[in-house]
Amino acid sequence: MKRFTAILFTGMMIFTLASCGKKAQDTPTEPATETQVATETQAAEKVEMPTETQAVTEVVTEAAKETQQTEAQQEEQTAEQQDEEQNNSGENNSSYQYVERASYENGESVSLNPSWQYADHSAINSGCAVMYKATANRKNIVVGVNAGHGTSGGTSVKTLCHPDGSAKTTGGTTGAGATKAVAVSGGMSFNDGTPESSVTLRMAQILKDKLLAAGYDVLMVRDGSDVQLDNVARTVICNNAADCHIALHWDGDGLSYDKGCFYISVPGGIKGMEPVASHWQQHDALGASLIEGLRAHGAKINGNGSMAIDLTQTSYSTVPSVDVELGNACSDHSDATLENLADGLVQGVEGYF
Repeated sequence: MKRFTAILFTGMMIFTLASCGKKAQDTPTEPATETQVATETQAAEKVEMPTETQAVTEVVTEAAKETQQTEAQQEEQTAEQQDEEQNNSGENNSSYQYVERASYENGESVSLNPSWQYADHSAINSGCAVMYKATANRKNIVVGVNAGHGTSGGTSVKTLCHPDGSAKTTGGTTGAGATKAVAVSGGMSFNDGTPESSVTLRMAQILKDKLLAAGYDVLMVRDGSDVQLDNVARTVICNNAADCHIALHWDGDGLSYDKGCFYISVPGGIKGMEPVASHWQQHDALGASLIEGLRAHGAKINGNGSMAIDLTQTSYSTVPSVDVELGNACSDHSDATLENLADGLVQGVEGYF
């Protein structure tokens, strides 16, 4: 606007100088009759005035063009800045914020590094997870798949429920008020006698294959019937080698009917404790996305799809992390059902990232 005003002022000056110059040129060197003066004045007004007006108009028009160009450039720059800010804010991929993590080759074992945060809270950590890399349509995202249970001797050792040593705020496998929980519980058995740990492993294997086919790398936390990694070790490994952590379980609720799938959400009592305070929204967002994927594939959903429980896993997690319960002892666990559940979980992962 200042530039436009300056250009307009310059145009007015040109107009004034032109008028002064014209008057000087129109002054005759010899006396002239009144008729001649009138005639010449009329001619000057007819010829000269439009020329001066046109000059001012051209100046104003040029100034307007420059102003429009400047405003367009400013709008373009503002739009670019807004796009850049949106990309940097992570609004385009849910609430997830990408962080640096350790890099591993396909098939490489991933053990607990003693220098990693919270590693010293683990009691069973001689085992290893295994990294699998997608070969096509790579997304450069590592999904930690944790087949629940499956650690011999896990129930004979305890670890702190929370990194800060505070007491649990809800019940669960370990009751509210406890400061320590079993390192890894044994899990339940299905109505047909199949151990939960066997079904969670089969579920993890099917999910791994589908995630790899979709372009995701997979960190198999338990790649066999037994892994010597407690819940703290499993969580810390995922914190440093994966972009998210999905633990697979079926609920040991003792009910006589299949109540359906749900995820363990973060209870309010631990939302002020670190690292939960900095990550609980990501945990719940991942869980909600997984449930929506399962729902889309026709899986039965329990209630609103979530249940708030104070878990060791989420108490130590610094990446999006969730325990998803895919049913209970009454649930069908045939390969056909597990395939469908895996499709729903992959859709949930896609929806989250």
